[in-house]
Amino acid sequence: MTAPVRPAPPAKRRRGFDLRSTTLFFVFLAVLVSVVGLAVRIVAGAVERRPAWVFVLVAVGVTAFAGLGRRWHLARAARRAAAALDEAAREVADEWEARALPRQRPAAEVAVDYDALTAEEFEEAVAGLCARDGCSDVDVVGGAGDLGADVVAVTPDGRRLVVQCKHYEDSHRVGSQDLQRFGGTCFTVHEADIALLVTTSDFTTPALEYADRCGIVCVDREGLRAWTDGTGPRPWEGGPGDRPAEPVSGRGRG
Repeated sequence: MTAPVRPAPPAKRRRGFDLRSTTLFFVFLAVLVSVVGLAVRIVAGAVERRPAWVFVLVAVGVTAFAGLGRRWHLARAARRAAAALDEAAREVADEWEARALPRQRPAAEVAVDYDALTAEEFEEAVAGLCARDGCSDVDVVGGAGDLGADVVAVTPDGRRLVVQCKHYEDSHRVGSQDLQRFGGTCFTVHEADIALLVTTSDFTTPALEYADRCGIVCVDREGLRAWTDGTGPRPWEGGPGDRPAEPVSGRGRG
């Protein structure tokens, strides 16, 4: 009896080289590597800027792996991780806002070197003080033919303020002739409700006596400093009829 002959299995055919499939594979691999590299760079940059996030990310990873396969534990871990991330984000936002806000110096720390200014710059500085403290319609009018008025303004309570500025050295005191020239025009010509003479120096005794008789407010070097840093009175403070018998100096505002 003849034994049956088994048919030989068909030989496996080797697949030929497919250029299209190979190209698509490498393109996909390149995109995958780029995405992973970008993610790693983002995470590394975030960790470098905020080291505290390292602990948050580690906690998230450990919690996720520990609770793998247990849906309930995984959900609870996700909620905890989200809460931790939210808290970290709030802390980062608060810190960023605190650093972004400009640090302003208090008024008492502002330093102005009046001696280094020119006469014109000193007038501008006095006008700036008036505007800072609530005066309106502040104007620098000093110059040829100003008839003694360097700055004019309206005080917060509506009175007309006329200011003469004397940028003198410390050794050059304002004398009575300076006051007389200003007193001859401040009320009659400029119609001042408050006449103010500000100097970087001091006043002689006859000048103060004349100012007291005429009702001119005198601000000396010390008073100017107190006015500038906010520790002294504004020169126009007080009632309309108040006429100080001494120069405005570094007295408190009471």
